[in-house]
Amino acid sequence: MNVMNARIAGIGRLAMTAAKAAKAAARRLGRLWSLVAFPSLARRLVVAQMAVLVLLWTLLFAWVLYESSMRNELIESGSIHNAFIEVTESLRDQPSRQHAALLAMDRAVRSEQSDRAERRAQGRATAQDKEDEDAEAALSPSLLVWQGETLIYRSSEEVPLLRNSAPGVLEKLTGPDGRRWLVKTSRSRHSDVRVTMMAPGLWQMVLTIHDHGYYLLPLLVSLPFLVLPAWLTVRVALRPWREVSDEVASRGWNDLAPLRFQSRHQELKPLAQAIDTLLQRVRESADRERSLIADAAHELRTPLAAIRVNVEALKDQATDPRERALMGSLLRSNERAARLVSQLLQLMRSDAEKSQDAYAVLDLEELIQDRLALLETLADLRGVTLELVSPGPQPVFAERESLVSMVDNLVDNAIKYSPAGGEVVVRLSSRAGRATLYVDDQGPGIPEPLHARVFDRFFRSPDQAQSGSGLGLAIVKSVVERHHGQVRLTTPGAGPGLRVVVQLPLYGQGLTRGGSGTAADGTPPPPAPAAAPASAGSPPPRRSAPPAPHSAASPDPSATPPR
Repeated sequence: MNVMNARIAGIGRLAMTAAKAAKAAARRLGRLWSLVAFPSLARRLVVAQMAVLVLLWTLLFAWVLYESSMRNELIESGSIHNAFIEVTESLRDQPSRQHAALLAMDRAVRSEQSDRAERRAQGRATAQDKEDEDAEAALSPSLLVWQGETLIYRSSEEVPLLRNSAPGVLEKLTGPDGRRWLVKTSRSRHSDVRVTMMAPGLWQMVLTIHDHGYYLLPLLVSLPFLVLPAWLTVRVALRPWREVSDEVASRGWNDLAPLRFQSRHQELKPLAQAIDTLLQRVRESADRERSLIADAAHELRTPLAAIRVNVEALKDQATDPRERALMGSLLRSNERAARLVSQLLQLMRSDAEKSQDAYAVLDLEELIQDRLALLETLADLRGVTLELVSPGPQPVFAERESLVSMVDNLVDNAIKYSPAGGEVVVRLSSRAGRATLYVDDQGPGIPEPLHARVFDRFFRSPDQAQSGSGLGLAIVKSVVERHHGQVRLTTPGAGPGLRVVVQLPLYGQGLTRGGSGTAADGTPPPPAPAAAPASAGSPPPRRSAPPAPHSAASPDPSATPPR
């Protein structure tokens, strides 16, 4: 039984190993396919260089072949013709020596390799030697030597027996098989010896070069040695483009300053200037929009305050219950309008670029205690209990006013949507270099499909009974993103309610001076209790904490930043 279990376990391990190898191969094939399928400027430049190389190689071959088909210096050389004639005449009485001398001279004219000739003479010629010899015979000039009407030497049996119309004239003649030849014949002045030299025509040379790979083989052999240098030169040449791309990719959503990279290259200057011009236009447009909204919201505060004062005065003087109800409705509408104006001003301030001098090291726990103390009066009016659970100080490098706006919006929303007698619990924890803030309420909650939508400006869940403008969570998201954090919505567990989870980098753990840094890709789980690890997404266990400090004078609920 144990042996069978061991075999089954071994088979399982082999199957897992094979599956891992298959996945790795699939990933490699996917990367290779992405390199081939998706457009690449570097690949385009390398292919263009290879195409230019092939074009130049083709033009060179075409020019050489054309020149060879129109004229041939060996065939036209009178000294070579005279040398063949003199050897033939001087060895007329010795046919064997005559043939050997003509053969040696013919091989010299063909530039035949001596080692191959020696192997053939010794009977050790290989198939490659035979192929090279055939190629040379097809491309090199061929020789016919006549003594009277007798043919005493012929370079090859494939050479046709052609004659010029007149001695000393270079002509293009057609052989019995239809092939074209460039032919010239010389006649001896002292005897009946004639020497005919011929070279293949253009089409025959093209076919021979194609059959023996003289055109494609050099390209295939040299391609690996040319692609790597071409790729390296393209990579070096495209380095300024990558620097511009890296700078643009590293910028935040609100960084609209001109590019720091100033290229001296003529090809890159127009692109950098176009990007700077676009950033300037977007920056000016955003500034105009922000100024318009901020100015309009600021100007609306005075008439709204005047309307409220007048309506309150009229309500105090009114004796008719119906009139007092109408005045109360006007006051509630005025309150909603004032809240919207206040949130618009907060939103414009949170979107505006903050000075680096406004950032400082803050204790998130102390800031939350201060804000809960100010909001406790509003919670008491609604019958809601506030509780803070924190393991200790949580230092963050942030802009204080922005964090105040974020905490006020989160706690104010939790108070507003919690029922009378409910509880709002604010928890702090830290893990993996990030501080995590949980704000739990016992309200009706938000449907999960709308968790991402509620962070959009002026969007509200359709089934919410409480009044609002839909800007509170938008302000929270703007502040969190500007501090390179994350925000999300979940459910606190069993029962109704909503949990807002905010994560911010701890000081010295990913956020440096000036607000630079990179937010983590995933949301790290909160710290686990000492006894056992907590499930992902669960807050740390509740523990007793000192109550939020009370201010000396209880604040007016109306002075609390509205949501």
